[in-house]
Amino acid sequence: MKKIIKYISIVFAAAVLVTGCETNELDLTVSPNALSPTQADPNLLLNSIQLAYATNQTDFNDLGAQLTRIDYFGGRNYFNALDGATMNGIWSRTYASGGNGPGDFANVGIQTNLQALEQIDAESETDYSFHVAIAKTMYAHCLFQLVDMLGEAAYSQAGNAAEFPAPLLDSGQDVYASAFTLLSEAENLLASNPGTQGAIDFFYNGNVDNWIKVINSIRLRSYKNTGNKSAFDAIITGGDYIASSADDLELQYGVSELQPDDRHPDFAAGYTPSGSGPYRSNWLMNLMLQNDDPRIRYYFYRQANGTPGAIDTNGNAVPPNEETISCSLFVPPAHYAGFVYCSVDNGYWGRSHGNDEGGPPDGFLKAAPGVYPAAGRFDDSQFGPVDAITGVLLAPGVGLGQGGGGAGIEPIILSSYVDFWIGEMAATDAERATALENGLTKSMAKVQSFGGLDGSADLSFEPSAAEVTTYIADKIAAFNAATGDDKENIYANQYYTSLYGGSFEAYNYYRKNGYPTTLFPNWEPDPGPFPRTFLLPQNEVLNNPNLTQRTDLTTQVFWDTNPASPTFPVAN
Repeated sequence: MKKIIKYISIVFAAAVLVTGCETNELDLTVSPNALSPTQADPNLLLNSIQLAYATNQTDFNDLGAQLTRIDYFGGRNYFNALDGATMNGIWSRTYASGGNGPGDFANVGIQTNLQALEQIDAESETDYSFHVAIAKTMYAHCLFQLVDMLGEAAYSQAGNAAEFPAPLLDSGQDVYASAFTLLSEAENLLASNPGTQGAIDFFYNGNVDNWIKVINSIRLRSYKNTGNKSAFDAIITGGDYIASSADDLELQYGVSELQPDDRHPDFAAGYTPSGSGPYRSNWLMNLMLQNDDPRIRYYFYRQANGTPGAIDTNGNAVPPNEETISCSLFVPPAHYAGFVYCSVDNGYWGRSHGNDEGGPPDGFLKAAPGVYPAAGRFDDSQFGPVDAITGVLLAPGVGLGQGGGGAGIEPIILSSYVDFWIGEMAATDAERATALENGLTKSMAKVQSFGGLDGSADLSFEPSAAEVTTYIADKIAAFNAATGDDKENIYANQYYTSLYGGSFEAYNYYRKNGYPTTLFPNWEPDPGPFPRTFLLPQNEVLNNPNLTQRTDLTTQVFWDTNPASPTFPVAN
């Protein structure tokens, strides 16, 4: 894959081309202030669409991960923490303009550029079917996801400002149906194996077969959500979907720090001169530690061998520390009985769900993103050396350019994810066990392939093939032996762990199935109902007189037929 730095530069050029084209012709038939979309370069328009799509996927993944404890969520009250601005960027990038991300200066959104591409294709002698097909695929995927987040979205009146200056929202069912139609249109366009016409394909270098697999895999995730087993099974039987790591839909990042920064966002925030940024999730680190999960050294890089209030790597108790982890001095509240309230053992220094305490001086102490998927450091138990007398850190555990330099990936749809979807839709426990085994096997191989990105790591700390095989076999045996909630929790825990880095579908799974029931509760005893959907994007509400902002987060997506909040999901 090409490095994203090249894409960002190209997209910036696209924005200039779309909004500020010049001409030397004196006899103009089109005003330079009202240029036709056909005067834009279709290759640059497609680049803009791809970058907007990739930025959306990053945001979708982050939100899904935080709500399902795969990543840390820092809000005691869900409604206050997830305000109307939360969806502004995703919404605007999907439809009309940028917002809150590296693709923002592209000036026009996925739908706007798609419409321009369709007009260019219709009026040009050059076949731009590839461009239109890829754009339709990305637009469809984002529409599915908008419904999953909001319960409804704009479609039938979107992108037609002359007739519908204040578009109404369509129902979730209608938008899902329209998105499926877009995928069929994209598939038909790709059937003739159209050429790229010089376009840069961020993901598959113009391989049409891979894009057909993406289309079918997007269908799979959407059939999974709606419970359409017959349609789901038909695609699996056909075999034309993302089934191996070679087919994975992912965005490749680079190592450039400036002009522009094309590193993985988690690396950029986690490897700075002032230490690591956002916290890692106590729930996931504790789960993987207790399970002795072979992937833990790839996911997290520990800067300290112990966390105040817990046990260090030598089995010794680490004294509480009010300055670095004030909660290490707290008595856990009643609703946290049986859960790790503050500190995870063995130096997995993070925070629990909803902890909104201020930022102490722990930038060179807390766990940082590992080598997967952010291309940070592989955890080989080096830790940051500390002066025995002063306690001052002698060599930072994180910093610019360390590990893999940020040249990681943004997972979007991986083959391991699809195996877990197959298990979710399976008719028997035996089929689910097979899917669980396949998903774990592919996840382990994918994660372990990142170890070599950290050239300074002592890879003797990598798990052996026998350890990985034993881990998978033990999980399958435990799943087969368990019943009821225990069986469901084993499956969900392994699914969530495998989703690390690309976790949007965990949010769908949690609302649809309610598992795992073992998620850490919110730091606050009464955080409000778990968000079944989000508030409408506030920017759209303010500019669209036909919309009224919601007053809660309890609206359910059409496929979420579970009991109303707050009784479901039970872990909340």
